[in-house]
Amino acid sequence: MHPMIKRSGVSFFAILAVMQFYSGMQGSFVGALLAAFVLSLINVSLKPVLLVLTLPINILTLGIFTLFVNAICLWLTDVIVPRFAVNSAFWGAFWISIITLFINTFIVDRRS
Repeated sequence: MHPMIKRSGVSFFAILAVMQFYSGMQGSFVGALLAAFVLSLINVSLKPVLLVLTLPINILTLGIFTLFVNAICLWLTDVIVPRFAVNSAFWGAFWISIITLFINTFIVDRRS
């Protein structure tokens, strides 16, 4: 399976899960699907540039500033996708990161 498809799938399930328990993120099923695809595209294209630009502050904060970079990516997704809304990009990015970590660690087969 192509890595972009796998990444989009993991993002989709993480977004759906967060939408279930976090009231600050709303959207339809189609909105979550579009948001996962757009977020994956942003994570592949823009996030590496942002991480390089914020490298000094990321080193000073021992990597915690990466959560703010994730929040910027989620906010851009909110701006681009019409059927998807996030009230607090920081907390949305936090919960998506936690669930994505869980899915990638315990569910997704890393060998394929």
